[in-house]
Amino acid sequence: MGQGLITAAAPGLSVALTRKLLGMNFENAGELEARPAYLRQTRALGIGVAAAGIAGYAMEVASDRAPTSEEPAADDEAATDGDAPGATA
Repeated sequence: MGQGLITAAAPGLSVALTRKLLGMNFENAGELEARPAYLRQTRALGIGVAAAGIAGYAMEVASDRAPTSEEPAADDEAATDGDAPGATA
């Protein structure tokens, strides 16, 4: 998620990192210039990565809060409890 936010906010940093990594394997990679379309695509990719990270986190939190089949829900527990309001003794 963090990488996506950084890429969306500053695609130039992503381009600089890519240029540096390419420079390890290719000659004159430092002379490459990113076109504006590539910067827009990189920004869009960053937004997508951030959105996927946020969605994954939200699903993880939701699954942690959902009752499992082994645990009774709060409504079921109150209905079977002898001390529930309206129960006769």
